[in-house]
Amino acid sequence: NIVRPQALEAVMRVRCSQGLNVESYQGALYQRSPTDIDLPAIDSDKTIAVHLRHDDKLQEDSEAAFQCALLYTSTSGQRRIRVHTLALKTTSALGGLFRGADLEAQLSIMIRSSAVKLPGGDLKVVREQVLKLCTDVLHAYRKHCASTSSSGQLILPEALKLLPLYTLALQKCVGLRQESNSEMRSFWINGVYSIGPTNAIPCVHGRLFALHDLCRYEADDKGLPQSLSLSSEKLDSHGMYLLENGAEAFIWLGKQISPDLLQNVLGISSIEGASSLVLPWLDTTESKAIHKLLDKIRTERRSYMRLHVLRRGDALEVNFFNNMIEDRTSSGMSYVEFLCHLHRQIQNRFNYG
Repeated sequence: NIVRPQALEAVMRVRCSQGLNVESYQGALYQRSPTDIDLPAIDSDKTIAVHLRHDDKLQEDSEAAFQCALLYTSTSGQRRIRVHTLALKTTSALGGLFRGADLEAQLSIMIRSSAVKLPGGDLKVVREQVLKLCTDVLHAYRKHCASTSSSGQLILPEALKLLPLYTLALQKCVGLRQESNSEMRSFWINGVYSIGPTNAIPCVHGRLFALHDLCRYEADDKGLPQSLSLSSEKLDSHGMYLLENGAEAFIWLGKQISPDLLQNVLGISSIEGASSLVLPWLDTTESKAIHKLLDKIRTERRSYMRLHVLRRGDALEVNFFNNMIEDRTSSGMSYVEFLCHLHRQIQNRFNYG
């Protein structure tokens, strides 16, 4: 937070090539004119969403150009201008559009749109609109790109195959969860107004790692162990698990966890009777591996994540299980039930229009 690049007294404008126009902006901003937005301060972790509209037909295989200009004052007092220009190929083939879809960017827009509608809006309506948007996308793909597939299957585009999972996760997040109070919802809204694509997924869908098997899992392209599905069925009473959601991290201890693992990670032989649990630095293989994993995750996030060490029955355990979005809860269906429900919604579109 101290060394993050920052700009002050900024004014931004986005221009488009012929046939396109800027419809609206979304983010932590003030719009004083149809074309310009004011940003008292903006840093490298903040993003602005720009909604475009077609004003004219675009020519096939031509290029659509976009330019973003930011006039700002640096922290050293210099007045500067920064310009980004992007050119993209146009196409009339929806198949190509779906193949190039950006899931993180789409989820970021879904989160922002929900946050904008929440103040003064009906929570039930906002949740239904999230489902409708997911249904619209998958119905369009089925209708225009996979019409010959069996009607008994839920067909998902490769680039958006996790869209149903993240849609369910969004419905179950703090901002749209039915049991959340106004303070929790307001905090969530404030945090996602300027969220970028890279932080959109962890905002609604965390990652779960088995710490007791840390050395057995192969690392992914980021050097992290393979994450588990966010379901309580994946939790073993003999295990130790790390859950991170971009804002907080939890280490959950199974009721029958091995005393040797406890000793090597927490420096205690039993969790019974311990007034509070913390993660110390120990000169053991397990402790070093867990701290290395935590450090790597924290470097990916825009703010430092606080760590909670939990055992069965702790007050904060409910926060841990609220992140198990594939389970059936009071906030919504299980993931399997949601896929079936989504499939029925798409079939109804075909049957009844």
